[in-house]
Amino acid sequence: MSDFQLYLQLGFQHITDVNGYDHILFVIALCAVYRPSDWKKLAILVTAFTLGHSVTLALATLQIITYRTEVIEFLIPITIFLTCVLNFFHKSVDSTRFQKEKSSSLRYPMAMTFGLIHGMGFSNYLRSLLGKEESLLNPLLAFNVGLELGQLLIVMFTLVISFLILEVFRAKKHDWNLILSGMVAGVALTLIASAEYFQELMGK
Repeated sequence: MSDFQLYLQLGFQHITDVNGYDHILFVIALCAVYRPSDWKKLAILVTAFTLGHSVTLALATLQIITYRTEVIEFLIPITIFLTCVLNFFHKSVDSTRFQKEKSSSLRYPMAMTFGLIHGMGFSNYLRSLLGKEESLLNPLLAFNVGLELGQLLIVMFTLVISFLILEVFRAKKHDWNLILSGMVAGVALTLIASAEYFQELMGK
């Protein structure tokens, strides 16, 4: 296995690892308002997220920027919760099957901006893998490609579940969005409350 393949695999495994479910939750939150027929919009949205986290992943891995890890671990669930809040205000129309969803134009810059925060979360893991690598360009590129492939897999899985809920069980799109976003928001609030930095802010 080449170094490129190795880091691609590591990036894929990192985003799909259930132990790092905060990033998985964010991708699910991005998907919540969309229908399976909106897969192209979602692919663009996830790519915007990838562009965002690629920037800070590179800068943090190269140690051009520094940050407190506990602050990033606090901010990541906040990005998840805010995405869910935006979902709550999304209005779905259930008059026709396989219709396209009209989503807010804010979602694309939001995904890219929140990607900047998630990129710093990814960088700790990547930096621990790099060791004394002479060139960081190939590992960074491969890791990002692996992350993108993993995110697209999560999107596909979420859309399959949505298809079953909406088309097989005939649930209303608006209801499904509220249920899925509500569950993700609940977990995000738990992560926020248990974050070390939040405990520090609360003086505990």
